[in-house]
Amino acid sequence: MRTQLWAMALVFIAGVVGSFGPLFFKKGAENFRFNIKALIKNYNLIIGVALYGIATVIFIPALKGGELSVLYPFVATTYIWVSLLSMKFLKEKMGLFKWMGVILIIIGVIFIGLGS
Repeated sequence: MRTQLWAMALVFIAGVVGSFGPLFFKKGAENFRFNIKALIKNYNLIIGVALYGIATVIFIPALKGGELSVLYPFVATTYIWVSLLSMKFLKEKMGLFKWMGVILIIIGVIFIGLGS
C-alpha cells in the first residue's frame, strides 16, 4: 500500500494539534494535586487531555491512507512543535543540542517520506 499525501497531511495536523497538549500539561502541573476536586477544576490539564484526544481522532482516519511504518514517524514532528511552542509561550531556551535534535528529526522524517 502506498501512503497517500492526505494521510501524511492529517498526521501532520494531528501533530500540530497534539503539540499544544504538553503546553497545557505544563501549565496545569503548577496547580496539580492528587485530589479529584482539584483535578476537575484544573482546566489546563483538561484542555491538554482534550487536545491529545483531538489529535488522536485526527490521526486514526489517516491510518486508512497509508502504512503505519511511514505515518507514525511523522508523529515525531510533535517534538519539533513542542520545542518551538515552548520557546514562544513558556519562554524556554533552545540550546545547540536541542536545535541539533530538531534538525535530526526533520532529516529523519524527510528520509521516511522520500522512502514511501
